[in-house]
Amino acid sequence: MAITTATRDGDAIAEMNTTPLIDVMLVLLTLLIITLPLQTNAVKIDLPHGPPPKTPPTVVTLAIDFDGTTSWNGVAVDRATLDSNLARAAHDDPQPDIRVVADRLTKYDDVARVLTDATHAGATHIGFADMRENQR
Repeated sequence: MAITTATRDGDAIAEMNTTPLIDVMLVLLTLLIITLPLQTNAVKIDLPHGPPPKTPPTVVTLAIDFDGTTSWNGVAVDRATLDSNLARAAHDDPQPDIRVVADRLTKYDDVARVLTDATHAGATHIGFADMRENQR
């Protein structure tokens, strides 16, 4: 978009119309102001309070095989035994670190079931470990 004006001599002066440019810049600025707070979400993390424990917690390896079978520290367990082991671990003081090691072909449902069982038992120190860590 351009506007043409004439000088006293009759020469034409072409100037750029900046109104659409300003409108676009205002729209972009408004979108930036609106969407910027959405990108600054905080992740809440429960950090431990006080001094670190004198003895490190025990580590329990909870492996889930590709067919859904679970093993507790290398020993295959059924669901009832897994539930009792999780309940016992949840009531220990301090709670052991439960490291879930899932085979790469394991179905998500099997992992979600084990995590749900651990949460219902009251275990709070649950994490994921890489299978390559156990092979070293």
